Amino acid sequence: MQKQAISKTNRISAFKAREITRLIQGKTVAEAIALVDFSPRKAARLVGKALKSAVANAENDPENPVSREDLVVLEAVVGEGPTMKRIRPKARGMAGRVRKRTSHIKIVVTTED
Repeated sequence: MQKQAISKTNRISAFKAREITRLIQGKTVAEAIALVDFSPRKAARLVGKALKSAVANAENDPENPVSREDLVVLEAVVGEGPTMKRIRPKARGMAGRVRKRTSHIKIVVTTED
């Protein structure tokens, strides 16, 4: 049984968030939560939120509840979200482009089969 959680439009670039998702893929939920809790990165906090939401979705399923010990992170994917475009004033009346990137985080947990 698979359950997922998707966190959209997080204010972090997908490149930075992918560092954390590579670490937790294939690990048990307990190991993955320990990794994100003790990592000092902003991405770890955002990925941890999505991970805990996916675990809660699996635990609170009315038809087929699952305990936390049986869950494994099957998939942890970070995709690019919309980019906010801003400008920064430059010399001689020009403008420099500033891209404020966002990302979508998708976590899928499953029972060990």
